[in-house]
Amino acid sequence: MRMKTSDEALAQAASGGDAEAFGLLIRRHYDRLFRLCWRLCGHRADAEDLCHDILAALPAKLRGFRGDAAFTTWLYRVALNANTDRARKAQRRRVARDGWGEDFQRRAAEAEETREAQDWLTTAMRSLPPELRETVALTLGEDLTQAETAQVLGLSEGTIAWRMSEVKRHLKEMATEEAK
Repeated sequence: MRMKTSDEALAQAASGGDAEAFGLLIRRHYDRLFRLCWRLCGHRADAEDLCHDILAALPAKLRGFRGDAAFTTWLYRVALNANTDRARKAQRRRVARDGWGEDFQRRAAEAEETREAQDWLTTAMRSLPPELRETVALTLGEDLTQAETAQVLGLSEGTIAWRMSEVKRHLKEMATEEAK
């Protein structure tokens, strides 16, 4: 019976402490959430960590779910915010480690070089500005329409269309540079 219950109704029940409703929401949306995290992070381990962080915080965050938008729209926003917070923390750690000596910096640089050795598309995604990366992750990665992406990001469809043209221009420039 609960399998036919809407996401919004399950979210309301889960926000009240219904563990079964929470479990069903997670089962319904875990794969979608993980895909988005992977596209935002570019690395499986980072995506797993981000997804875990989101799921750990989700019971408390559900108390703020008002049902104004579809649950999936709300969940995408939660994921995008968590990714932004994670990036800020990583930046603070990078700034802090700069004073830790050459050996630590050398190892950090080697680790970064290893990460950058991924395939061309992952590199291209990571080189996009965050707002373009979020847009392409939702539009192409999650197969949302431009209207749905606009709703998730709280923007107009025209802005989403412009962002997608910027992504195409950016990728074309990268391909041209690589060809030289």
